[in-house]
Amino acid sequence: MHFDLTDLRLMVAIAESGSLSRAAADFPIALSAASNRLRLLEQRIGMPLFIRHADGMTPTPAGRIALDHARRVVAESVQLGDALQALSGQQRVRVRVAANTVANSTFLPPALGPFLKDFPEVDLQIEELPSDQILRALLSDNTDLGVLDGNLQLTGIVSLPFRHDRLVLLVPQDHPLAARQHCLLRDALGYAFIGMPAERALQHFVEEMATMLGKPLAVRVRAPGFFAIAQLVAQGAGIAVLPEAAAKRHSMATPTAIVALNDPWATRELRLCVRCLDGLSAQARQLVAYLSDIHAQ
Repeated sequence: MHFDLTDLRLMVAIAESGSLSRAAADFPIALSAASNRLRLLEQRIGMPLFIRHADGMTPTPAGRIALDHARRVVAESVQLGDALQALSGQQRVRVRVAANTVANSTFLPPALGPFLKDFPEVDLQIEELPSDQILRALLSDNTDLGVLDGNLQLTGIVSLPFRHDRLVLLVPQDHPLAARQHCLLRDALGYAFIGMPAERALQHFVEEMATMLGKPLAVRVRAPGFFAIAQLVAQGAGIAVLPEAAAKRHSMATPTAIVALNDPWATRELRLCVRCLDGLSAQARQLVAYLSDIHAQ
C-alpha cells in the first residue's frame, strides 16, 4: 500500500487542529484538495480515519493507530532532512561526549580521528568528568555519550561494552618497588607521587582511594599529562598511578618499570553509555557505532 508523505502530514495536522479547514489553512492547501486527499487515502485504506462532526473531526480507533505511525514517519522525515542538510555542509552538528580521564587520554583519541574524518559536519564537545558526574549528565540530558566506570549502578541508561582498564604504578627502574611484579596501593603510600592536576577525574579518584586507606597521597609535583609524568618518574622525582596502556607506552621510551596494583578498584570495565539511542542525532548514533566497532575488533 502506497503512502504519500503529504497525506501523512495532513492526517497529523487534522488530528492536532481538530478541523479539516484549519489543517488545510496551516499547510497551506486548498480545502477542496485537502478533502480530496483524505477521501482518497481512506478509500485506499478501506476504512474511515476520522469521524466528521458539525464542529470538527476526531480520529476513529483505526485513525488513532494510523496517526501513531504517521507521526513517527513525519518525525523521521524531518530528521532525514536535517541529516542531509548537515552532510551537504549547510548545517553543523554538535555531539557532546563526557569521558573519564582514562578514556579521554588513552582510548578515545584513536577512535575519534577516523570518525571526524568521515563526518566533517560534526563538531565534538568533549568534557572530562568523574564517572558519577558523567552518569548524572546522561540522566539530565546534558551530554549525548558517556564513557565511564562500569562498576557504577547504570540504571536508566543504555550501556554498551567499551574497554577494560587497569591502573598500575609507574616507578623508576632503581626504585625499591621496581623488583615487585605487583603490590597494593597501601604498600606505595610511603613514597612521593607525581600526580596530575587535582581536578582531573583519575587523580581525584586515586587520591580518594588513598584517603580511604588512611594516608593521603603525598603528591610532590603535579604534571599536565601522562608523558610529562613518565618523564618525571624516569628522572627519579617520584612514582605515579597511570592507566596500564599509557604506562606501557611510556615505559618503552623511559627507564621506568610497571608494577601491577592488586587493589580490586584498580581493574575497571569502561562502558559506553547513552540515555536513549533513538533520541540521538544520526551522527551521534554513528559515533556510538564507531566506538562499538572499535571494541569488537
